[in-house]
Amino acid sequence: MAQALHELVARAARQWPQQTALVVKNERLSYGELWSSVEQIAAGLGRLGTAKYDRVGVWLDKRVETIVAFFGASLAGAAFVPINPVLRAPQVTHILKDCNIRVLVTTHDRMRSLGGAIDQCRDLAVVVLVDSHSENGQQGHLSILNWAALQKTALPGSVRLNRVIDLDMAAILYTSGSTGLPKGVVLSHRNLIVGAQSVSQYLENSPEDRILSALPLSFDAGLSQITTAFWVGATVILLNYLLPRDLKQICAREAVTGLTAVPPLWFQISELDWSDGAGAPMRYFANTGGHMPLPLLQRLRGIFPNAKPYLMYGLTEAFRSTYLDPKEVDRRPGSIGKAIPNAEIMVVNADGKPCAPGEEGELVHRGALVSLGYWNDPERTAARFRPVPGRQKEIPIQEMAVWSGDIVKLDEDGFLYYVGRRDDMIKTSGYRVSSTEIEEVIFGTGLVEEAVAIGVPHPTLGHGIVVVAKPKGGGPLAGDELLAACRRDLPLYMVPALFVERAQLPRNPNGKIDRPALARELGDAFQEAKAPPEGGASCTPR
Repeated sequence: MAQALHELVARAARQWPQQTALVVKNERLSYGELWSSVEQIAAGLGRLGTAKYDRVGVWLDKRVETIVAFFGASLAGAAFVPINPVLRAPQVTHILKDCNIRVLVTTHDRMRSLGGAIDQCRDLAVVVLVDSHSENGQQGHLSILNWAALQKTALPGSVRLNRVIDLDMAAILYTSGSTGLPKGVVLSHRNLIVGAQSVSQYLENSPEDRILSALPLSFDAGLSQITTAFWVGATVILLNYLLPRDLKQICAREAVTGLTAVPPLWFQISELDWSDGAGAPMRYFANTGGHMPLPLLQRLRGIFPNAKPYLMYGLTEAFRSTYLDPKEVDRRPGSIGKAIPNAEIMVVNADGKPCAPGEEGELVHRGALVSLGYWNDPERTAARFRPVPGRQKEIPIQEMAVWSGDIVKLDEDGFLYYVGRRDDMIKTSGYRVSSTEIEEVIFGTGLVEEAVAIGVPHPTLGHGIVVVAKPKGGGPLAGDELLAACRRDLPLYMVPALFVERAQLPRNPNGKIDRPALARELGDAFQEAKAPPEGGASCTPR
């Protein structure tokens, strides 16, 4: 029985040493070879003096080194921090500072893109570069180490590593909140292992599965593809998503049996010609990160005729929460299902009381998947992680549940349906996006007096991002300059698709900008005409 995350690989190496664990392009690594690499990197981190709970940042695309760094950090007793490769320098610098990363594993080009900001990361001591041509050296207060050199720093078994148990911190995943910059969700070894067991149970994974990893590994559902596969000894094919046709070619070449994606990617997949039978080996496909429209689901069923569809819901603070059994998909359109194994999902009203069927309330998740809170943020942790509703007061130590902020309702049979959010968070392309983070970039240009970012329904993205702004000096709104600033400082999925100029922004009775009124007014902005491509925007004066 695995108690620490790295034991998933150790266990698989004992049971299936010759089984292929990872496929990256033409490179294949068995579980035995993977575990050997994990031991080498853990020993190297130990020789560097990595202490228990030190944070190891991993800012890479999907490659063997990425996975080895995750599990090597775990074996060393550290916590790994996956950094989404699409993030820009401001977001990466924030993460490096916010969770006091000590070791960063990345490439030379990525490190260079941070510029002088990396010198402000005073806790960062070592940068490990995976480029084969990188040389060891010193840059200011930073030690620069080549990946190969780290592997050779110490032999496995020659360094005493920090012992961890299942309740210890294993990873920190950064996710956007309703306000400000991204916050780090602290996951324990128990969270990750129980998640792997639970998801693999309802997906019926086995060593015969060949799972395509298409989602970012900084995304909880993306990381789950790795842990789920390793729990059962399946093969993971790592894909750095380029074009939909690349995904199809890999499905055909590798006889992929399992794929999890978000609705925007499913739309792109559905537009390809699959008449050559490339989708026939697919045993299941799973959706997360947003609602899957019924017409899209039907198209995917035609593409993957032998596959079961799994419609899932989750939040980073609890890894996975619900899934809809494939047998119920046609009977309960729009449902996000019921709790995954080893979790309890409650729907409670404002008083913390259980809601009746049909009554809207907040989704509350309890169980072994509830994370350890937000890194170094007791205030936001206290707001989101609260005692389990209805818990017996006679139990002295209160169990904490995560209050999702998502509004849902139950039907008479206990199936859940998503209704909306309590806050101003935007859900786009499978990501939760903070409106405040976008607004800060807009205000930073000095071109606007007032601005708000809102999400409105979009046919493929879930929400399209609209910025409504009052220009300085009476206009006109400098949409091109605002767009350029967003493209420079924000990842593409956060770049607004539309700028709307307003002489005045509507107010509610408290004098605050009336975001719901704007959302209602602009609700059909992307419905009548095809929206600009991701990272593009149009400007509409009103």
